[in-house]
Amino acid sequence: MARNILLLGSTGSIGRQTLDVARELGDRVRVVGLAGYSNVALLREQAEEFKPPAVVTVAEGRQTLQGSAPEVLVGTAGMEELCRRPGVDLVVVATAGEAGLLPTLAALECGKLVALANKETLVAAGPLIKEALRSGGGELVPIDSEHSAIWQCLQGEPNGSVERLTLTASGGALRGRKTEDLKRVTPQEALSHPTWEMGRKITIDSANLMNKGLEVLEATWLFDLPMDAVEVVLHAQSIVHSLVTFRDSSTKAQLGLPNMRLPIQYALSHPERWPNRLERLDLAKTGRLDFAPVDLTRYPALALALEAGRAGGTYPAVLCAADEIAIEAFLAGKIDFTRIPTVIAGVLEAHDNCPSPALGDIIEASRWARWTAHRLSAG
Repeated sequence: MARNILLLGSTGSIGRQTLDVARELGDRVRVVGLAGYSNVALLREQAEEFKPPAVVTVAEGRQTLQGSAPEVLVGTAGMEELCRRPGVDLVVVATAGEAGLLPTLAALECGKLVALANKETLVAAGPLIKEALRSGGGELVPIDSEHSAIWQCLQGEPNGSVERLTLTASGGALRGRKTEDLKRVTPQEALSHPTWEMGRKITIDSANLMNKGLEVLEATWLFDLPMDAVEVVLHAQSIVHSLVTFRDSSTKAQLGLPNMRLPIQYALSHPERWPNRLERLDLAKTGRLDFAPVDLTRYPALALALEAGRAGGTYPAVLCAADEIAIEAFLAGKIDFTRIPTVIAGVLEAHDNCPSPALGDIIEASRWARWTAHRLSAG
């Protein structure tokens, strides 16, 4: 029987690749809902191809989508409504930033299976996501290549057997640049990732390793481990996606060519492994695999993420929101690349933490952080 999939963020990089996987899988999956934001024209094309019963867009795009699907809903409320519908088996959350939080909570509270490609949701609201899992009986699985790798390595392993997780980082588009040259980096240079095809925000996050800091925080919630049990190493080839070291000193790794379609498919097919036509890894052709420690003085954004994670409360939500605005400012030419972590640090320093936040506290902290980051980016 086909799995009924609701795809949130269908016009972004992960969303488009998820639909590539759906095309490959044929009648194994059925797209029953699509949600997109700014690229309404592409969303209409996707709706006309996959013919879902419902689509979600921004209010100003509703007219453009009329006739492309039997039902057109609007905004976050529309995504939440689709997440709660009984005909949805699996919700793929591929939205950017905080837009995935409320739909993810809605799906988990209704006992749905959620495949998460949105780091910020779990980073900003980890305790709330875990509570929704407990109360609703849903299931959360990762799409990020690093967390999918860990998830795959843990299959069949007993609870309590993990000693350490190791996340690999490519180093991004600027890994060969001298620290003193980073101030002159252009957006185009920072967006030229050597191994991965990703969206604009995550590509910039990869260039300063903020993405790896978010992944450390995400891993602690996904796998119920303290932050001190998660480390990061540089691995330029992007072949080893993560490693798990067990209490008996054995280490397992998941390897593969850098292609997000594999972790996407595994999230859709689990616990089965369905065949595909993706290129296979040839280690003899790869030749060598290199690893190196991370210098936190070169990557202050990673250090900020780790500090925010250890502080907890609303600091992680503030981190995510400030990062999003600082990256927008860099891409718009308002600040240089090295000021991204400076803006984030300024927002974190000005924040009055709420140690045990409710949903409203997280939303308000995020709103405040965006406003503050806008102000600091303009100064």
